[in-house]
Amino acid sequence: MYRRIRWILYGLIAATLLLSAGAWLRESGLVQLGGSGLGISASVAVGGPFSLTDDHGQAVTDATYRGRWMLIYFGYTFCPDVCPTELQTIAGALDKLGAQASTVAPLFITIDPERDTPAALANYVKLFDDRLIGLTGTPEQIASVARAYRVYYAKVTPKDSSSYLMDHSSFLYLVDPGGKLRSLFRPGMSAQELADGIRANMATS
Repeated sequence: MYRRIRWILYGLIAATLLLSAGAWLRESGLVQLGGSGLGISASVAVGGPFSLTDDHGQAVTDATYRGRWMLIYFGYTFCPDVCPTELQTIAGALDKLGAQASTVAPLFITIDPERDTPAALANYVKLFDDRLIGLTGTPEQIASVARAYRVYYAKVTPKDSSSYLMDHSSFLYLVDPGGKLRSLFRPGMSAQELADGIRANMATS
């Protein structure tokens, strides 16, 4: 019972932290709110090269996935709520894309490299979909890719706890086969909405 109460409290803390992360992104200039929802500020450069390690322990770069649409989500395996929800949405969207899913590289990039080893990521992402690819790296490599994508993250230790949570922004990034950011999807979308958004971008490429 105490464990359940503790995780409920963790969830409330995480929800509060995500709200602050969203505010940080809006203030940074990355996110603009309009009539159609989230947009990307044209004055802010987002995305770029990265060097990481995949869940098989192999070194990869952004060029590894060139020629495919990269669907990128930043999170961590100890995440109590939003990460599992978003990964389930990605898995559902891939199913709804049908044959088009083969042209998508769904990447889960950890913002907690201290705990998220390649093996830990491999075990975690396969709980949601075999097509998901977990990526980790050194703290410096993670900081670099997070900075390139304007991702907010910070370590937070709840009171009276020996473990920590990661406060982080929660958006999905769609990068086209040429390496250009094409769309930024908000958290909380349905699998159908995400699939429709990906299809719409594919249709205009």
